[in-house]
Amino acid sequence: MVRLLVSTGEVSGDLQGSLLIRALHQEAAARGIELQIEALGGERMRRAGATLIADTTAMGAIGLWEALPLVLPTLGLQRRLRRQLQDTPPDGVVLIDYMGANVNLGLRIRRRGPSVPIVYYIAPQEWAFRLGEGGSTRLIGFSDRILAIFPEEARFYGERGAQVTWVGHPLLDTLTELPSREQARAELALSTTAPVLLLLPASRPQELRYLLPEMVAAAAELQRRHPNLEVLLPAGLPGFEPELSAQLAAAGVRGRVIPADQADRLKPALCAAADVALTKSGTANLELALRQVPQVVGYRVSRVTAFVAQHLLRFQVQHISPVNLVMEQRLVPELLQDQYTAAALVEAAEPLLDHDSPERQRLLDGYAALRHRLGEPGVTRRAAAAVLDQVLSTTPTPCTP
Repeated sequence: MVRLLVSTGEVSGDLQGSLLIRALHQEAAARGIELQIEALGGERMRRAGATLIADTTAMGAIGLWEALPLVLPTLGLQRRLRRQLQDTPPDGVVLIDYMGANVNLGLRIRRRGPSVPIVYYIAPQEWAFRLGEGGSTRLIGFSDRILAIFPEEARFYGERGAQVTWVGHPLLDTLTELPSREQARAELALSTTAPVLLLLPASRPQELRYLLPEMVAAAAELQRRHPNLEVLLPAGLPGFEPELSAQLAAAGVRGRVIPADQADRLKPALCAAADVALTKSGTANLELALRQVPQVVGYRVSRVTAFVAQHLLRFQVQHISPVNLVMEQRLVPELLQDQYTAAALVEAAEPLLDHDSPERQRLLDGYAALRHRLGEPGVTRRAAAAVLDQVLSTTPTPCTP
């Protein structure tokens, strides 16, 4: 029996964790290994075959001010996890993204169980941003292996002494064949000729506050200019639906909220039907690009967080969208902080509604080049094999109190 602890947080981590957990079970079965997985994650990971220790999908926040409401729940979870690690230490640990919490967890496990193998999968994007004079690479000190999903990520950590394996981007394993535009619109009960705008604002509660109002205001203006424009808004988490509907109504947008429990199943149809997407910065940018959906990317945090990041932490980043980071150029439009306004979103999105515009064609040409930089399918199976190889090559000692 091999026991693994898999830790992540937020909606995107839950998705990537679920893909890896399925691949781990497949790889273990192929090797004749009995596998048990416990996880910090969400419902997707539970359905994939993990026993949840706690649901962390709603515990993500970017920024100091935004994270304050999560301090007490996080401390309580840490106490529970310490007891569990002491009572039933795992044979190996996989940390997925979720920078602050997972770095702290990795450091704690390394102190208490020096030989417990730790694999970091989807590492923080330190290769893309800087704090002060350089990136913080604390995870190198406790990670036995880093499974990189970007070539530049593999180079960054490898140059700093980490044991790194580039596996490629896991989204490549999710690209099932899309329905045709006509099939997708029939499934979604949409007009076959009307333009469709997809809004993707939130997988964290804070994002409803900072991103959604400008996004729906932009949708209202685009709908005023294009009266037949259809607007679709998938919910990022269960419970978001009432707020999404209320803001659409308040802005006067004729649109439809897709419930969270349907959004995953309908994702291929939503992408196939959409002409343009307004989206927050994140993994969704890569998914839209791989599915050939033109997009405008935005992000905003509180003024307090923005001030601290810029003036105290000296946070520096050339691009924030993963698409632009991988391509090392401003391929998709980005609007950050004070630039993120409804008027700017409209100005960037309207040319993309025209299927013959040079702006749209430039994006689609760039998407084709992006695809070649992300590796080859089979990513999660390669990652699962690397995890089991690392765990089976190590004889861990128990975690101490």
